[in-house]
Amino acid sequence: QLQLVESGGGLVQPGGSLRLSCAASGFTLDYYAIGWFRQAPGKEREGVSCISSSDGSTYYADSVKGRFTISRDNAKNTVYLQMNSLKPEDTAVYYCAADSPLAGCAPYEYDYWGQGTQVTVSS
Repeated sequence: QLQLVESGGGLVQPGGSLRLSCAASGFTLDYYAIGWFRQAPGKEREGVSCISSSDGSTYYADSVKGRFTISRDNAKNTVYLQMNSLKPEDTAVYYCAADSPLAGCAPYEYDYWGQGTQVTVSS
């Protein structure tokens, strides 16, 4: 059974850092495009960062460029999202998702989702 499990969320002060992990089971991550998405209360789910399976190319939303870094460790079947210089507006539930290698970074393109992990940025 294909499963994605996120971890690493929590409460952090503005300017702080967190690293989210997305561990896969039941399939091999390196054959899939992987995305990190987030959804704040009252807002639509949005693409934060995605990484391709073919050449490792990455995408970042403008709001996180220069602060977030996506990476994958195929040996551990895990994808990470390093989040630095966090802002209150980064507060949301963060989800990882997987789909075919051709997927971009829009939520509708992804069929396999984790349960999400809460990130709260507050002083």
